[in-house]
Amino acid sequence: MRNKMKFEIPAKSENEKLARTVCAAFVLGLDPTIEEIDEIKTAVSEAVTNCIIHGYDSEDGVIDIEAEIRDRSVTYIIKDYGCGIEDIEKAMEPLYTGKPGSERSGMGFSIMEAFMDELKVESCPGKGTIIIMTKRISEDVR
Repeated sequence: MRNKMKFEIPAKSENEKLARTVCAAFVLGLDPTIEEIDEIKTAVSEAVTNCIIHGYDSEDGVIDIEAEIRDRSVTYIIKDYGCGIEDIEKAMEPLYTGKPGSERSGMGFSIMEAFMDELKVESCPGKGTIIIMTKRISEDVR
């Protein structure tokens, strides 16, 4: 099975729920478990929130979201055109936040890594960030 989708949303916090719902619905044909759906929703939510909060600093912008199913794996590509990340390795450390003193926990990338099977982050300061996440959906053994 192979399928693709692509959509764009304004980088507004109220669109995070739309992104996570669409991304979760996209894999329903693979008959994922409730746990797999929840993990996808959480990882997508973290990625989109990072784009809004860190990429655009809550300014206007767009987030491109692509997904592709190949066999029993789904890959999500979440891209912003914001400020980018200076030091990806540092940004991916648990509890690190680029916004000290804010309510941010610094766990976004750690959560994405925990809930997805693969996580890759590409970024160019001043040009944006691309988050690529892949999850393998288990076979139904009922």
